Amino acid sequence: MPSSPTARALEALFLLQERPGVTAAGLAERLGVSERAARQYVRVLREAGVPVASVRGRHGGYRLGRGLRLPPVVFSAAEALALVMAVLDGHHATRSDQDDDLVGRALDTLLRALPERVAAQAESVRRTARAAPDRGAARPAPETVAALVEACAERRRVRFTYTSEGGRTADRDVDPWGVVVRHGRWYLLCAAPSGRRAYRLDRMGEVRSGGPGDGAPEGLDPVAELTEHLASGWSMATEVHVEAPPDVVRRGLPAALGRVEPLGATGEGFWITGTTDDPWWYAEQLVRLPAAFTVVGGEELRATTTALGRRLLASVGDA
Repeated sequence: MPSSPTARALEALFLLQERPGVTAAGLAERLGVSERAARQYVRVLREAGVPVASVRGRHGGYRLGRGLRLPPVVFSAAEALALVMAVLDGHHATRSDQDDDLVGRALDTLLRALPERVAAQAESVRRTARAAPDRGAARPAPETVAALVEACAERRRVRFTYTSEGGRTADRDVDPWGVVVRHGRWYLLCAAPSGRRAYRLDRMGEVRSGGPGDGAPEGLDPVAELTEHLASGWSMATEVHVEAPPDVVRRGLPAALGRVEPLGATGEGFWITGTTDDPWWYAEQLVRLPAAFTVVGGEELRATTTALGRRLLASVGDA
């Protein structure tokens, strides 16, 4: 998808800052567009109030006029490297090879603004390292994120069209509490007429601001609240006894499996109680736990765990 005129105009602005006196031909070459398009981007900047002066003659070209002062971008070499690593860790591309790669384009612009000695190490990592695509990630539109974060900050209700996993579409009116990123997916934690809810941002349509809302409850931990919410409300109940200290349980299992509660005052073990719609996934998570466990509740989970255990035994020829 080609870049918008506004995005290209911003690139032209940085080029004008770096190369005062650059000609339309020079802008066109750096942007990879025609001279006519380069002049159009300059026109966009002027319409936005950016003072761009045209100087005619042998040494003429475009220059930024008085009154425009871009704030300096100051990073250490370690900070610049950490930024590139964070982009890679988020499974984004670090290069702006594609016109619609907003993250790569933003990083490219930022590194070009840094002194060469500061950006050198980050540039080296950016050229050589690659991020494997995160197939489970589902990134929303930046406009959706911005609208929801603003609504949370201003404690205003929002309305949006939401498409469920089953393909059903409906309008939602909610009081937003916070935006949480979890395992490559973005969620809105909020209060709906039916109670506490979490909606995926990538399934939302246009977000429209509403009237004043109540905002998040005092002392809310959005991450913990979302994790607990995602572990409840599914069709199959689960109950598991784990013979291990609590730190082993919490370290070895996803929190989305359910609530972890002590077995009793003696500290003999812990219960994990929750719900699921995917007993195979649930059983596979339990197998990863470095401690003995017993599936006490949930007929579907008991049957699935039995089948998984038999499959593992058969794989090594054990009767």
